[in-house]
Amino acid sequence: MTQRRVPRPRDLRPLIRFKRPQLNGTKRRLGAACTIADLREIARRRTPKAAFDYTDGAAEAELSLARARQAFTDIEFNPSILRDVSTVSTSWDVLGAPVSLPFGIAPTGFTRLMQTEGEIAGASAAGAAGIPFSLSTMGTTSIEDVRAANPHGRNWFQLYMWKDRDRSMALVDRAATAGYDTLLVTVDVPVAGARLRDKRNGFSIPPQLTLSTVLNAIPRPAWWFNLLTTEPLAFASLDRWSGTVAALIDTMFDPSVDFEDLRWIKEQWPGKLVVKGVQNLDDARRLAAMGVDGVILSNHGGRQLDRAPVPFHLLPRVAREIGRDVEVHLDTGIMSGADIVAAVALGARFTLVGRAYLYGLMAGGRAGVDKAIEILAEEVLRTMRLLGVSSLEELEPSHVTQLRRLVPLTNDPGSMS
Repeated sequence: MTQRRVPRPRDLRPLIRFKRPQLNGTKRRLGAACTIADLREIARRRTPKAAFDYTDGAAEAELSLARARQAFTDIEFNPSILRDVSTVSTSWDVLGAPVSLPFGIAPTGFTRLMQTEGEIAGASAAGAAGIPFSLSTMGTTSIEDVRAANPHGRNWFQLYMWKDRDRSMALVDRAATAGYDTLLVTVDVPVAGARLRDKRNGFSIPPQLTLSTVLNAIPRPAWWFNLLTTEPLAFASLDRWSGTVAALIDTMFDPSVDFEDLRWIKEQWPGKLVVKGVQNLDDARRLAAMGVDGVILSNHGGRQLDRAPVPFHLLPRVAREIGRDVEVHLDTGIMSGADIVAAVALGARFTLVGRAYLYGLMAGGRAGVDKAIEILAEEVLRTMRLLGVSSLEELEPSHVTQLRRLVPLTNDPGSMS
């Protein structure tokens, strides 16, 4: 028979510890977030639908984004045991300079509309974490102000080539003068993708107020207070624009840009040059032969061509073919540190996160970006330890198995029986 007794207070005291209440709402919300998905949910609750959907959405049926995220889900890790992982390094060199983690912040447009601290929060958080920050041509903070927010860190500038080449290169000159060390030339936007959420929401700068947007904003007064009491929204690198993103792209950006134009840009830029938006092996080979410093396998976060190739699927082939000559970077679909580790194992020298960073920004400004970086960094470190590796250099393709879900059909009718 089990002997029972009345519990004594001194026995209960070590087992029960009440958590001190956190009165600061932002700290309380961020403190409860364990994953990027948690930050996304906080962001969804605190941000009006049009701004949130601009970040969260993709093109047309959003199949490219869904497939990119599914590709990271469809992997199996292959750990080794009995390895000394008491000390683990997450740093190495990227484009000739050290980074503390194998990911950086991707270029994003309209950023201050997501949360008023915008690129300043992203750049300062990136500098504190020892990772690069990328400023978009369509950013809402100037080249010089981003540099001031991250004076000792690595700043990269992302370029869309316009029909007015002189204006494009004036931005490049400003970035070089401000000390940006890398130019990301985005090449997958000859025209705007059909971002249907934005069309349905009437998304533009400045925001168009309708009855539905006003009703949606009523439970989000902090967002509107920040928007209305800070500098009016505008593209910091462009003239003021009143209209949709798609209309801006189709009006200003040049669909005739080709490899010769890229070669010309390369001759003008004094730093490292990386081409963003590579989606097949032949283009990657051609860029490597041209002498670029890096390629970013990306389908623009699923925001351009729906049903585009999944960058993570393309990664092993491109890394094998050109990885010795140029750095291979990756974005699209990354939502965890495990995704980043898998990408590095399959040949990526570096990865970029866009939505993950913006979810943190919308959830809590600079503190939210810090939290997003912290979550990803902890997941990278934990995944490496559980795999049995103590440095990024030890990660190999053998650590990851890509499981098959979407398998191309052959053109041979006989093989389909």
